Amino acid sequence: MAVNSVVDNKLRTFLSLFGITIGIFCIISVFTVIDWMAKSIHDSINQMGNNVIYVQKFPWSFNPNLKWWDIIKWPPVSLQDFQAIQTRSTKAEAACFGALKIDKIKYRNNVANDVYIFAVTEEVEKVSNFEIEKGRFFSPFEFASVTNDAVLGSVIAERLFDKADPVGKDITVAGYKTKVIGVLKKEGQGGISLSNIDEMTIIPLNFGKNFINLRNRFSETQMMVRAKPGILAQELSDEATMILRASRRLRPGEESNFSVNMATMLSQGFDAVFKGINIGGWIIGCFAILVGGFGIANIMFVSVRERTNIIGIQKALGAKRFFILQQFLTESVLLSLVGGILGLFLIFIGTLCVNYLWDLNMHLTLANVMLALFVSGAIGIVAGYAPAYSAAKMNPVDAMGFSFG
Repeated sequence: MAVNSVVDNKLRTFLSLFGITIGIFCIISVFTVIDWMAKSIHDSINQMGNNVIYVQKFPWSFNPNLKWWDIIKWPPVSLQDFQAIQTRSTKAEAACFGALKIDKIKYRNNVANDVYIFAVTEEVEKVSNFEIEKGRFFSPFEFASVTNDAVLGSVIAERLFDKADPVGKDITVAGYKTKVIGVLKKEGQGGISLSNIDEMTIIPLNFGKNFINLRNRFSETQMMVRAKPGILAQELSDEATMILRASRRLRPGEESNFSVNMATMLSQGFDAVFKGINIGGWIIGCFAILVGGFGIANIMFVSVRERTNIIGIQKALGAKRFFILQQFLTESVLLSLVGGILGLFLIFIGTLCVNYLWDLNMHLTLANVMLALFVSGAIGIVAGYAPAYSAAKMNPVDAMGFSFG
């Protein structure tokens, strides 16, 4: 009976569904985007390594005790710091020193501007997670000597060579003739990356010294240190802090003039951001759902008024209050669920379009589908209970329009 009522009143049904559809679309679309962002960022953080610390000049997390103008005065991470960790650390499995410079790379008439050029030491393979798609990585000899070789990120390789094979070709890196020996495997299909490895070019540190001034106070240098198996990143961080404070001859109580960063700092910071966006999504969606709920309640009151005689006949034939209540409540929940399903369908079509246009790995998760159906059902019950209850408590004689007197 509820299904027949919904099907027979198509325009009224459409108007009832519209508010719920928009509300579910607002909430679940926000959650879908947040889930995609969170997965992309967490995957990127995991690639950075949960057991790896990053010794840098600037901290990743906000510290109210530090002033930015004081941090700028700090010396950059140096090769002396790297050697101190290598010789004194008992908790480090491997340590790598790197210097970053943004410059241009040329191949014939093709130019890639603002490329991240990362000059690293030999141990980079032991502390970083990356794969070679074409060619090979540097040999120990190439790290030890001053050979002008480079491994390109996938995006840089595409910008310079399009679909041609870059391996073995000569390019110009920061004005120096350089041979491409490998290409890194693409990290993400449109995901959010924190390491920018797809847009990075890796070279040996000895080659990088030709155009990177490691003594410059504003040079972007860092040290990556991987903990031994069974050693927590926090333990390694504490040990590295003590070693570097001693190496830099800092007095007890004096503020450290370097930062020891961990991937968990980024994860905690982004979790707080996602919580705020989640709350915003609920607020926006709830307003739309509230309007949709009022629309369903109004339509159900109209439906009860139109079917007053039918309700009277059903009661005269022995229908209980629960049957009448269930009949209209089922209609209300059905309307709300169909509206929610339509909202999910719109989101599904939206994710397909987004993935096709921008090659993003965005999906509608089962958890969000279940959440949408639960919210839709709950709204249907809340919005339809008052009209259903008013129908259930009608007097059968009054409902059929009889009068005595």
